[in-house]
This record gives sequence, C-alpha cells and structure tokens, in this order.
Amino acid sequence: MSASSSLARRFRGFLPVVIDVETGGLNASTDALLEIAAVLIVMDDQGRLQRSETHSYHVKPFIGAKIEPASLAVTGIDPFHPLRPALDEKDALQRIFKVVRDAIKSHGCKRAILVGHNASFDLGFLNAAVTRSDCKRNPFHPFSSFDTATLAGAALGQTVLAKAVLASGHPWDSAAAHAAAYDAERTADLFCQICNYCLPSYLEADQRACLMGWYEEPTLEESPQAESPT
Repeated sequence: MSASSSLARRFRGFLPVVIDVETGGLNASTDALLEIAAVLIVMDDQGRLQRSETHSYHVKPFIGAKIEPASLAVTGIDPFHPLRPALDEKDALQRIFKVVRDAIKSHGCKRAILVGHNASFDLGFLNAAVTRSDCKRNPFHPFSSFDTATLAGAALGQTVLAKAVLASGHPWDSAAAHAAAYDAERTADLFCQICNYCLPSYLEADQRACLMGWYEEPTLEESPQAESPT
C-alpha cells in the first residue's frame, strides 16, 4: 500500500470510526445512554474506503438517568426488559475503546475521530458517558468529528440519514432503523462513499502537499494527543 493510500495519511493521523448511540432523550448530561455501536473503516490498495467490523452493545441506564417515553417510542427499546443483555456504561465503553485503540495502532494513526450523522449528538453522549463512568484512555478526539449530515448535504443534497443513504444508492430498511448497529453501518457506508467520490481531488491535493514538503506520515511513536483537524 502506498503512503497516499493509507488511513493515517488520508486523515492526517486520525482514524475515522463511526459511532451511533440510541438514548433516552436529547440531553447528554441527564438522559440515559441505551445503545452504542462502533463501525471500523478500512482502506484498500487503491485508497478506497469500505466498512469493516461492527461492535455494538446494549447499555444499562446509569443511576438517576432520565428516560423520555417519546424517545423509547422511536427506538422501540425496553431498557428494563429482563432478557436485554445490557452492560454498564463503563464496561461497554471499555470494550469499544479497546477495539478502537487496537485499530489505531494497526493503521499507524495517532487518535480516533468520531464519524456520525449529526455527529455532535453522538459525541456529546459519548463524552458525557466517559466523564460519568470515569472511563480512562478514551481514544477519540474530544471535540472534532466528521458529520455525515453535512457531507451528504454537500455531496448528495440530502441531510436526513435515510434519504441520504437511498440517494447514495444503498438500501434502507425502515424496520431496522433506530438500532445503533444498523444506523452506524449505514452511516459508515455513506461516509465511505462520499470519501470515495472525493478520491481524485484528494490524490491531486496529496501530490501538491508532497511538492510543498508536507510529509505528515504518522508513526506509532508520535504522541496520541493529535492536533485538531480544524
């Protein structure tokens, strides 16, 4: 694989990881995190992105969490069903963070960056759960993200996830939607396709960067405290 067709080079040392959460409301500080899914992204020898592994967990509401009936009506989640295989927040986060840290290392990246549809929502709930559970070694950048609602609006003229996925040529199953794993996988497909649309312009820009001496090939020895992509 050439330097220009590596995830580390493509995103300046950041590893894009798709995250989707299902919650008991809209307030990350007070409302329950009920599901979380992470989808890894890989790159082929031609520099094209594709969806890889999915890791998804049901999450127990934290003590004192608020759960809005309207949110449960959308997701169809019964947080207290006796057969629901839910984990504590910290356990679920640690499992996902371990997978992400391993992927960061294998791709020679410095840090993960969250990809989400309306990414600030997912990142807000992720950060709130990290703080609440005192979960260590969070591999994600604390405030930067890739938002597929914005990307799809620019590339496809659609900002709603279902419409953007359909406009991109991928199928959409309304009955499966609002489950963290399903939404994360469709978001990953959308992100990969939009990035692949941009591949020719990226390769041109990478050539110009090389001519200007911008050699930012990350190594495993570099600090995990990556700079903001903004």
